[in-house]
Amino acid sequence: MAIQRTLSIIKPDATAKGVIGAILARFEAEGLRVCAMKKIHMSREVAEGFYAVHAARPFFGELTEFMSSGPCVVIALEGEDAIAANRRIMGATNPAEAAEGTLRALYADSIGENAVHGSDAPETAAVEIAYFFAGTELH
Repeated sequence: MAIQRTLSIIKPDATAKGVIGAILARFEAEGLRVCAMKKIHMSREVAEGFYAVHAARPFFGELTEFMSSGPCVVIALEGEDAIAANRRIMGATNPAEAAEGTLRALYADSIGENAVHGSDAPETAAVEIAYFFAGTELH
C-alpha cells in the first residue's frame, strides 16, 4: 500500500461537543499523521465552494448552512492507505448505520450533522487539501 494524504474536517457539531482532541487522538492511534491543521469558521461562500460538486443536490443549502454555522477543524492527514483508513475510522454517513466505535457512531447526531468529513478518492483528496492549505503549510 502507498502513503497517501486525505482531508478530514471535524464539523461544527463535533467541535461544539468538545471532542476535537478525542478525534485527533483516534487518527494518530490508527496510524494517521497530521500534516497540517487549522481551526476555521467557514463563511457560507467558502462552504459553497468546497461542496460545489453537490450544488445541484437537494441537501446543498442545508449542508452549506450547517458547515458555516460554527467552527470546524480542517486537517490534512497522511498515512498508509490514508483515504480508506480515514473512511473506516469515520464510519457510515448515517450514524445509525455506523459500526460501533467509529467516529460517527460515537459523535454524530444525524446524517446531516455527522461529525466528520473525509475525502473519498485520491483525486478528491488532492483538490480538498489544496482548497484549505497552501503547499508550504503541509509538513
